[in-house]
Amino acid sequence: MALAAPSVPGSARAPALEPLTATEAAAPVFEVQSLSKTYRMGEVEVRALREVSLVLPEREFVVLLGPSGSGKSTLLNILGGLDVPSGGTVRYRDVDLTHATDAGLTLYRRRHVGFVFQFYNLIPSLTAEENVSLVTEISDHPMRPVEALAMVDLELRRDHFPAQLSGGEQQRVAIARAIAKRPAVLLCDEPTGALDIATGVLVLEALERINRELGTTTIVITHNAAIAGMADRVIRLADGQIASVEARRARKIAPRELSW
Repeated sequence: MALAAPSVPGSARAPALEPLTATEAAAPVFEVQSLSKTYRMGEVEVRALREVSLVLPEREFVVLLGPSGSGKSTLLNILGGLDVPSGGTVRYRDVDLTHATDAGLTLYRRRHVGFVFQFYNLIPSLTAEENVSLVTEISDHPMRPVEALAMVDLELRRDHFPAQLSGGEQQRVAIARAIAKRPAVLLCDEPTGALDIATGVLVLEALERINRELGTTTIVITHNAAIAGMADRVIRLADGQIASVEARRARKIAPRELSW
């Protein structure tokens, strides 16, 4: 049975979530208005986001900076359909995610979003190619697993198990798995947080290549301000609010040029 697309209040049928076309390239991928998120822990309320508003254009490389507890992961999870806000609205292209059904959010994540986390979450008993295949088997128009591994320079390690790969290689397999379904959006939560500097550069190079060659809107959470040099747009959060947004027009810094 096909999953229902996210519903939009006041319309008989929600807009279909289809792959990005060239004519849509200049449109915003996300529009966020007055977004808030409050978690209740017993009698304690934690306001993770406070009236956040922003617009993110298609195809950009975006970096979210801020200290722990500033709301970065909460914002990323809401953009990815893993969490829902307490107030405000989030639109993905012309679809209102705020009022989406659970089935609609599942469809959105499956078709349009790739996730990369700090820890790789690979299945130890499967090879790199088989780990990537887990996504391609449930996608509409996937890459071949070896094609996705080639995007992160690991096609020659396709038959290796996670235990036979370094930490950076495992993270790049996780990236290949995320992009194999050709997502319009790639959301990365501290993808280099568990890696040394040299290995982290290789992971960032893979993310930069995907953004450049596939046109995937890439949003990266990091504590490392140096990574901001790679970005088209840098968003700094503090205490659940946006402290600043910087859109860069000068030449971006390549990963190997970063001053760590």
